[in-house]
Amino acid sequence: MYPKSHRRRLIGLGFVLILCIAVCSAPIRHFASFPQELRMFQGQGKKLHYAMPVHAQASVNPQVAGINGRTDASFSVNLNEPLSIQPKRSGTTELKLRLFGKIPFKTVKLQVIPDLRVVPGGQTIGVKVKSAGIMVVGHHQVKTGPSTKASPGEDAKLRLGDLIVEINGQPLNDVTKVATLADAAGQSGIPLELLVRRGKERFRTELKPAYDEDEKAWRLGLYIRDSAAGVGTLTFYAPDQGVYGALGHIITDMDTQTPIVVGSGEILHSSVTSISKSHNGEPGEKRAHFKEGRTLGSVERNTPFGIFGQMKEMPDHSYQPEPVPIAFAEEVEEGPAEIWTVVGGQKVERFAIRIVHVSKQSSPATKGMVIRITDPKLLERTGGIVQGMSGSPILQKGKLVGAVTHVFVNDPTSGYGCFIEWMLQDAGIMLNPEQTMSKAV
Repeated sequence: MYPKSHRRRLIGLGFVLILCIAVCSAPIRHFASFPQELRMFQGQGKKLHYAMPVHAQASVNPQVAGINGRTDASFSVNLNEPLSIQPKRSGTTELKLRLFGKIPFKTVKLQVIPDLRVVPGGQTIGVKVKSAGIMVVGHHQVKTGPSTKASPGEDAKLRLGDLIVEINGQPLNDVTKVATLADAAGQSGIPLELLVRRGKERFRTELKPAYDEDEKAWRLGLYIRDSAAGVGTLTFYAPDQGVYGALGHIITDMDTQTPIVVGSGEILHSSVTSISKSHNGEPGEKRAHFKEGRTLGSVERNTPFGIFGQMKEMPDHSYQPEPVPIAFAEEVEEGPAEIWTVVGGQKVERFAIRIVHVSKQSSPATKGMVIRITDPKLLERTGGIVQGMSGSPILQKGKLVGAVTHVFVNDPTSGYGCFIEWMLQDAGIMLNPEQTMSKAV
């Protein structure tokens, strides 16, 4: 006979072994990974698999979704076989499973979203934005006498990145008008009254121009700017809503690195003239020229996920002009994918990549996935991801899943991508059952 303590130890080990076997079993693993909530687009079915050799009673609102082709609200299902869900119309319901018709087993919230398809971009675009005010991008000293200097802007407590939205009670976003206002204020001796935006805060201050003895003019002691321009890539065009999304990241001022508050702007046709290849520690870039007078759309918002606005029609040279389905953030998987982009002229081409990491995100965040360029042709021509490629659409299994956002400086073959769901949200398209899919006006 074993001592009592030894028997207890053996029994304990036996329980642990049984528990390990149970946890590692297919039914338990399927149950643990089963979602609490499931989102589907209208007309796009899904299958769930418990792989459990038992029967259960299933109930669901048959007007929102059907299970295994059934049209009744409650029926028996075999959990050892896949459950086929057919979304019928937008709305929310619950799929309830009860073992033997009585014991609560699992409840899954089903959300059916109106069908949404967008046209993937890939075209290189020129971006011109005018800020919603005058941007402070630097200070300078005004020579006020033989041995004296002053900076009225610093004295007024203005910082780099501040946005002057009003001068003397009048909205202003044109730097060419500032010199006249400074001259009038200097000659009258009456300080300029400024309304300044700093981040989310606004405050008022006074600025008294100083007379520059060298230039014989009244100066503010500030370096200022009212606009920015650059090159990026169109991500998508939603024809039913008449909106687009591009870039995949926010536009910042090149000197202060602060986000630009957009007052107005436009995107234009653009053509890639050359590419400087990326190398470790030195990202390359697309060089392109704008086609003036060929405006594609407006710029109305500048967010962490790119620029957004109205667009009447898709630009020329689409790789595929037909709309494609989009993927929810939770549908994106590690594995093969592709990006669409331009590496010469205006021709959109597709290139192989691999999604090597996917972040689980239930709310907007910019670094949704890590991608790696695997296409030998693209690596040969660009060295990997280059500046100007941001916004290039990422597609997987025929669905638009996201956009290229940033390159890894020390490994330009890799970079970050954001989920398309968050870009659509910033374009005004919310993926929920109540979203209206009618054309914007």
